[in-house]
Amino acid sequence: MIGTAPLSGSLKVLSVLLGVVACVGVIYLVSGPKGNPQIAPPAEMEAPAQEAPSPAANTITRAVAKGAMSAFVVKPERPGAAEIQFFDGEGKPRSLADWRGQVVLLNLWASWCGPCRTEMPSLAALQRRFGSKDFEVVAISVDRGGAKVAAQFLEETQSRLLRLYVDASGKAIENVRALGLPATVLIDRQGREIGRLLGPADWSSAEAFQLINLAVNEAS
Repeated sequence: MIGTAPLSGSLKVLSVLLGVVACVGVIYLVSGPKGNPQIAPPAEMEAPAQEAPSPAANTITRAVAKGAMSAFVVKPERPGAAEIQFFDGEGKPRSLADWRGQVVLLNLWASWCGPCRTEMPSLAALQRRFGSKDFEVVAISVDRGGAKVAAQFLEETQSRLLRLYVDASGKAIENVRALGLPATVLIDRQGREIGRLLGPADWSSAEAFQLINLAVNEAS
């Protein structure tokens, strides 16, 4: 019995010390290291997980095929555009790869094509509205008469704003798989076909402006 009393007293002291440490620990967790209240919310009050972002509002879908663009056929899978060869007005060899990084409206035409004559001024108006480092109308003449005939046609239709591009061989028609003239293909910055339109269209219309605006501003 002589050795029991001191041991019992020691246990009491130890219990008191442990109690103090526990209280201090609780105060730290609730108040935080700087003493400011930082009580974590219960699990059911946590912010809900964010939903996945919806598709961009400027995504080009079949919905753009309306009004003056009703004949425009959207290509959901966007195949690579045909690599065609042609020449500019100075006789320099060109290819669509020269416009990689820009949106291109490729148009195939000929001076003997009546609908092309009707359409050409609206293509010039489109170039006037959107022509920049981000967009160009690349209108290629497939006339066998070459640059001289094509240049005269642009003068006659008051479409001098369009740069002169020529493919006198006519191979571009086959490579693009155009079934007739005029044939127009919209190509994105990565060189992929967004869609195409066979036959003449009013490219100075509000629907055409909307389509090109979407193509220029869509995410890469």
